[in-house]
Amino acid sequence: MNSIDFQFSPGLYHRFVRPKWLTKKYIHDPISMHFPLDRRSVLDFGCGTGANCTMVSPEFYVGVDADDRRTRFASRLHPGYTFHPLASETLPLDDQSIDYVWIIAVLHHIPCDSIPAYVKEFRRILKPGGRVIVMEPFLSDRTPLSNRFMRWWDRGRHIRGEDGYVKFFADHQFSCDIHQKFRKCFLYNELFFSAKP
Repeated sequence: MNSIDFQFSPGLYHRFVRPKWLTKKYIHDPISMHFPLDRRSVLDFGCGTGANCTMVSPEFYVGVDADDRRTRFASRLHPGYTFHPLASETLPLDDQSIDYVWIIAVLHHIPCDSIPAYVKEFRRILKPGGRVIVMEPFLSDRTPLSNRFMRWWDRGRHIRGEDGYVKFFADHQFSCDIHQKFRKCFLYNELFFSAKP
């Protein structure tokens, strides 16, 4: 991957890309406002260095990431929480075992043809009534300068328009609700939505 954040060491990524104040304002607070988290089981898909794990108790959290350096760093930083390297499209969880799947700034690093396999896995592991909760940068015709900044800074090779992310789930018979569209630090366009099988 050629994203700028994938060039950072896990420690630098955690400090500069996921500082606590920024993570709380743009990730933790919006999720907490829209979804009850008490005693809800969570898969943090693309968990990175575990910046979101403290939103729930350790016994209700599992984080997976394709970068095993980040999962090792997360395990040291957050003892008691569970982190696994993701080596395949099969998630290390039982059927109907999870209330929420969190996907925070991950899909824009995954090619279109790889996402449907994960969507099927999300359906498999979600409990009845469970939801996938997604936050992703998106491109907008109304903000060409933000689009340019996103492509320069993030360099996720698969940044899409807002409809592109929702379509992955709608195509697999998920019902989708858009909760918020906002500008992150006045620079990024961010889409916050959830999908329910």
